[in-house]
Amino acid sequence: MNNSEGVLQVSDLWYDWTNGRNFNIIQDQLGKKLYNLEWGNGTSYYYTLDANKECITKHYPVGILRPNWLDGANYLGQVYKDGFLCNVWEKVDFIWYYEDVATKRPVYFAFFTGMIAHVMTFEVGKVLDDPNWQAPVYCFQEAKQEYLPILESASGFPIDRSLITDVPTIIPMLI
Repeated sequence: MNNSEGVLQVSDLWYDWTNGRNFNIIQDQLGKKLYNLEWGNGTSYYYTLDANKECITKHYPVGILRPNWLDGANYLGQVYKDGFLCNVWEKVDFIWYYEDVATKRPVYFAFFTGMIAHVMTFEVGKVLDDPNWQAPVYCFQEAKQEYLPILESASGFPIDRSLITDVPTIIPMLI
């Protein structure tokens, strides 16, 4: 990937519509690796796995990309891109999407922001093991108190807070 500031990145994208999740592992050139775990309810975690233990939680009004995301896109025709004959679509002046005519696999994305992505590999059916779909515990340290009232109201009973030690396991059950 190459964004509008010229920063180069390698991004590994794992898409799991069935389970309502999307996971981006982003390596900046000569920089840190960033993990972006997205859930269908609009909750996203951006974190590192280094000694700094950085984590930011964001809530977006939409969840992950739907399988029919190209519905309503404008078909622009066929062009060669990165050595492939591609069908090209434009979606609401936001993204231009190129797919290989022969295989229907994604080849290239161009975003209105200037960011571009060249798809290097695309493996249909390849899955990421479930334990990798969990944000680290430090993403929930501050959120722990925020979620406990939700747990209490869902159960209808007060919860002994001293027994709640594994909030990251509990949180996905809520979403």
